[in-house]
Amino acid sequence: MSQSAFIRFVTGSTLSSLTLEELKEQLSQYKLQLARTGEQLGWEYDAAGFPYTMETPPEAEGKWFYLKGTSSRYRNIVLGVGSRIKEDKEQHYVQVVLPDTSSHGDKSKGNELCKYLARQWKAELELFNGRTMFFNPRK
Repeated sequence: MSQSAFIRFVTGSTLSSLTLEELKEQLSQYKLQLARTGEQLGWEYDAAGFPYTMETPPEAEGKWFYLKGTSSRYRNIVLGVGSRIKEDKEQHYVQVVLPDTSSHGDKSKGNELCKYLARQWKAELELFNGRTMFFNPRK
C-alpha cells in the first residue's frame, strides 16, 4: 500500500503556495548543494545524496512528477502539489507519495527530502508514519 507525506504551508511559512516548476527548481537547488558538499569532501556526494532523475510522464503534465532511481537500491518517489480548504482558508501543500513499488531506500530518502524542504519553507510536515513535525515559527 502506498504511503504519503505532506508538507503544508501554514501561517509563518516562507511560502503560501508552490507550483510544480518551483518544486523542481528547489530539488535542483538541493542537488547542487549536495554537489558542492561533494567537492569539499572530494567525492561525488550528489549521486549518493540524490540518486534520482526527475521525470514527468505525458499524463502527469502539470499535476505531478516522479523521481526515478538511478541505482538498484532506489526505485521511485512521486511528488505533486495541491490545496485543500481548512477553516474557511485555502491551504496549499506538497504531497510526497511512495508507491507500492518503492524500496526502503526510497522511504529514507523521502523522509530526508521532506525534512529538508519543510525546513527551507518553514512549513508543517506530516511524515509517512503520520507524525507531524513543525518547522514554522510558533508562539
